[in-house]
Amino acid sequence: WLSTQKFLLHRLFYVATLREDVDPAEVTAYHEQLFQKISKFHLGEPASGILLIYSQCILHILEASSGTLYHILKDLAACECQGPEALFQGIKLLVMSHNIPTRLFPQWCATRVEVPVTLEDVTQTQTTEEVIAECLTLILRLGVYLATLKVSSKGLSECLHTAVPELLIPAETIRCLCKAQECLSPGEFLRMYNNPLQPNMDSGIFICLERNQTQSVSKMKSLLPLLEQAHGDWS
Repeated sequence: WLSTQKFLLHRLFYVATLREDVDPAEVTAYHEQLFQKISKFHLGEPASGILLIYSQCILHILEASSGTLYHILKDLAACECQGPEALFQGIKLLVMSHNIPTRLFPQWCATRVEVPVTLEDVTQTQTTEEVIAECLTLILRLGVYLATLKVSSKGLSECLHTAVPELLIPAETIRCLCKAQECLSPGEFLRMYNNPLQPNMDSGIFICLERNQTQSVSKMKSLLPLLEQAHGDWS
């Protein structure tokens, strides 16, 4: 369990595809080693959340202080530069929720997820923003469900796709989001975050979408009411 909160908390959602023939244990080990490395030189709130490992992609929800998330994003941005040998490909940030009142996840865990292939592809009939909003709602509902469980992370996998399959996002949707040109990569997000000419992203809920500055701000404002409602209902 995590220590008493001393820093403001933020919640990050991102997706990525996996290099072929990657062992799920390697994906878990990468994150555990990264968290350990950050904790040695950075004073901040440690990460909590859940890493859902599909056969060819991942969905990751992280809760931590801004400094911890910044170092995680820097490592993911460096991963982008490794080319086809990188552990993660097509990393896309979906949503960054700032100054969340409490953690939804008491600790960090990773679990394999096996979901059946669905014939319906909602990404063909919905905009990227609408898909992200639906995914966010499902993820937060999943977090609320997990808070009611008293099982170890090793027992989560069977629990999830037998008890709440309706809360699991289809792998096809995740892979589609990994290709969405509207979504920012870690490197793009860091450049935007460090650019003082960009809109203020230090509070509220930021949708990690950009084609140009004007369009990005417009999309952000149009989605805020829906996301704030989801955030309020499930945080």
